[in-house]
Amino acid sequence: MARRRDIVGTVSSIRKRSESTLRNSPMRRQTGSGQADQLMTSNDRTLTRTVMQVPKLIRPPTDATPVEAAAARRQPRALPDDFLREASARLGIMSLVAAGLWVVGTILGRLAMRSMQGDESVVLDLTMGDAIAAVSVLASLLLFAYTRTANRNPQRILDLGLGYMVLTALALGLTFHSGPILPTLSVAPQISWIGAVILMSSAIVPSTRSKTLLAGLVAASMNPVGMLWARAQGYWDFGPASNALLMHYPDYLLVGVAVVISHVVTTLGRQVAKAREMGSYQLGELLGRGGMGEVYKASHRMLARPAAIKLIRPEMLGGTDSAVAARAIARFRREAEAAAHLRSAHTVDLYDFGVTEDQTLYLVMEFLEGMDLESLVRQHGPMPAPRVVHVLRQVCDSLEEAHARGLVHRDVKPANIHIGRVGCREDFVKVLDFGLVKTAAVGAAQSLATIEGVIMGTPAYMAPEMALGESVDGRADLYALGCVAYYLLTGEQVFTGETVLKVISQHLQAVPVPPSERTELPIPATFEHLVLACLAKKPEERPQNARQLAQSLDTIDCMTWGEEDARRWWSQHHPPQASTSDAITL
Repeated sequence: MARRRDIVGTVSSIRKRSESTLRNSPMRRQTGSGQADQLMTSNDRTLTRTVMQVPKLIRPPTDATPVEAAAARRQPRALPDDFLREASARLGIMSLVAAGLWVVGTILGRLAMRSMQGDESVVLDLTMGDAIAAVSVLASLLLFAYTRTANRNPQRILDLGLGYMVLTALALGLTFHSGPILPTLSVAPQISWIGAVILMSSAIVPSTRSKTLLAGLVAASMNPVGMLWARAQGYWDFGPASNALLMHYPDYLLVGVAVVISHVVTTLGRQVAKAREMGSYQLGELLGRGGMGEVYKASHRMLARPAAIKLIRPEMLGGTDSAVAARAIARFRREAEAAAHLRSAHTVDLYDFGVTEDQTLYLVMEFLEGMDLESLVRQHGPMPAPRVVHVLRQVCDSLEEAHARGLVHRDVKPANIHIGRVGCREDFVKVLDFGLVKTAAVGAAQSLATIEGVIMGTPAYMAPEMALGESVDGRADLYALGCVAYYLLTGEQVFTGETVLKVISQHLQAVPVPPSERTELPIPATFEHLVLACLAKKPEERPQNARQLAQSLDTIDCMTWGEEDARRWWSQHHPPQASTSDAITL
């Protein structure tokens, strides 16, 4: 009965907390009472946007039912994939080293026996030990090759590593007892090479305590097995059979040490996994690293939905200045809420945001297939003008909505514009990093984009008014978009310099070279004039908004880049089965 009351109380607490969240949500306050139920039946994207209105400190999920929570606590935390991959790579290196040691050990053993016995024939005669060494070398090389094979389950490789440890121990046990034993060898407790192998394997091949214990005990028993086999062959009479265990009991003690080592290594790995859990998301492989932070691939625990999580390092929020960091976090929350309301199909979906316990900001975005424009130009060179127009139209769609909501991106650059496949469409553009925008409203509070001591934006794409620290609006983004168009057309930045100051000074004063003079690809004169208009020093001389720029792009003749063109390009350069490890960049 007490347990039933606890469960009822917990469920009641969860229900009250959920009702309070919905009641206090900005979305709920904006709708009438008749629309409250409709919120719960809308699509997942709307629900996600609504829940995001209550920023939260990330911690292990507490909204699971008691039974689920208890089951989760009983289950050991899975080790991170990259931790397992690194361990399997170390196993491959260890097996390669072992193959070399078998060869060198066999040769040196022959030379040592010749020196001790004075018999030249020892070097040339083949023995059973040589056959064991040959099999061990082959097994080691096969394991090395297997660990280097793509798309192998790293956990399966590590389990195979335990079997390899037992096989190596068996080979050592038989090799040391495969011929006549020197009469000077006494039956006394000792630590053998098998004990050393067990210790090394526990650090290189992390596993559960039970697996390590079982494999270690079997491996440690290979010396006693070898001794019994040697006595059966008439090579060694070491007295009672119990002497085989007494002689090698130190190896069994080392098995206990190996279990402790393996437990410590796996515990550290699970602590890494716990540290990587962010709300309902589990961090996976690192996708990219940049000036603001890092981007990881992640998965949602409930929805099995891939995502990309961007972590913004604490030092970007004012370093050790707690007051600056606190203000930055407050701005980040406010601006992320605003960015979460952007619904343009060409703006990356923002699923969630928050702050970790160590004050690291994070943004959870949709995981995209393709690459950013900077990577595309670096790998494949400048784009043809029709394709550039196709890209710019889509970016304008994203910026138009943001500017209409009073948001200025402030860091429009090729690395923040993603292009790839979305559904069945190719060359689909998504604008990234709208969680770091600046509110352009008059009298708005200072933005995350203007934190004390932190310069936001990229000098090569920075509008003059932004470089001067003046107030900015959407036309600063259009200047940056003009720089992007210039880069896509020519493969070069508008202005370059040895220092950041020289680059910024050119944005303030220098006249850009027409892009047609820096590329062999044809560029229509009307398109070139439009790009140069975007690069005007004074905001009033540029297109006044993203819609006007998009309309001007539509009037350019012979600028058709269709779906068939895009499909042909992606099929030729990046087939569907290609890796998407570089799907999100900073």
